[in-house]
Formats: sequence, C-alpha cells, structure tokens
Amino acid sequence: MHAELSAAQFVSLTEGTPLLSFKDMEEKEQPTGGPHFVGKRDELVQAKRSFRTLEGRDILIIHHGGVFYAMDSYCYHAGGELQNGDIEEFDGKLCIICPNHKYKICLAQGESIYKSTNPKEKPPVPRWYSKGVKQRTHTVTENNDGNVYVKLSDVAGWIESDYFQGEKGKIEREKAAAAEKKKS
Repeated sequence: MHAELSAAQFVSLTEGTPLLSFKDMEEKEQPTGGPHFVGKRDELVQAKRSFRTLEGRDILIIHHGGVFYAMDSYCYHAGGELQNGDIEEFDGKLCIICPNHKYKICLAQGESIYKSTNPKEKPPVPRWYSKGVKQRTHTVTENNDGNVYVKLSDVAGWIESDYFQGEKGKIEREKAAAAEKKKS
C-alpha cells in the first residue's frame, strides 16, 4: 500500500535530497528506484504538465490526449525547458517541440525526428527521419485510487538528455542559457 502525500508534504520530503552529480551518472547505471508517487490523477490532468525531481532527476510529467507521459525535463540539445513546448503530431508520432530551437521529441520513446529531403531522390520529397532516442523517457502508472507513479528509466547507458541532469547539468543549462541570451 502506498501512502498518499499532499504536494506540500512531497516538496517537504524531497527538499535537501542529494542530487546525483554528472560524474555519478556517467559511471553508474541510471537510477531505477520507484515507482515514485507524483500526484493524484485529477490534479495532474488539470495541470497538463507537472515538474518533479525524483532521485536527483528533473522529470516532466505530461497529460495529453488522455495519456500520461514522463521524460527528462530539459531538451537533450541545449537544455531548453520542455515544459513550455507545444505538442503536435508529426508523421503519426506525438511530439513535444523544444521552445528554444524547435527540436521535435516523441513523447512515448524520446526519439528525435526531423524533416528533410534526400537529394538523390528525383524529385526530392520531404520525409521525416529519426535521429534515434535522445531524450530519456520514464514509465507512468496509475492505480485504482487515482494515484499516479513514475518509475525512472532502467535503460542502462548514456542517453543525450542525461547531460543536463544533476548538478553538472544545472551548470551546463546555465551556460547554454547565457549563450542563448548573448545571441538575442
């Protein structure tokens, strides 16, 4: 049986939780604890997007089209906050669009897709292509009481969104934001 926590209790319990360093994440398998209680279904549905930190990972929980999704909160490309991205369907795949550089990331698998033409085709026709999985996704489950849980990804090895997690990731996100600010 899982104990229910209010949002205030959850925040109180997670404050002061040590974050994994970039070095820790590079040398160890990804955290696989959980499932972690992230909220009540009704609250998460109403919010549409919710931010949580679980075992030092910043996670974005999305409710869209009647389905829950969870992924690393920062875009794999330059650490943009995906929480502010639009959600659209491309080539039959539901994607979040990074607001910084318009990268398209599939909600279900974390695959990055892009549209391009093959110059060897006559005539060249624009098609959708995959860059592969770039964004770590996590498993969302719900029980009969309306409690929603996230189990962190157990995929071992490096996925590009790992770069912007933890203390090292925070520094890298700040650097990327400063560089972006200089451009504008």
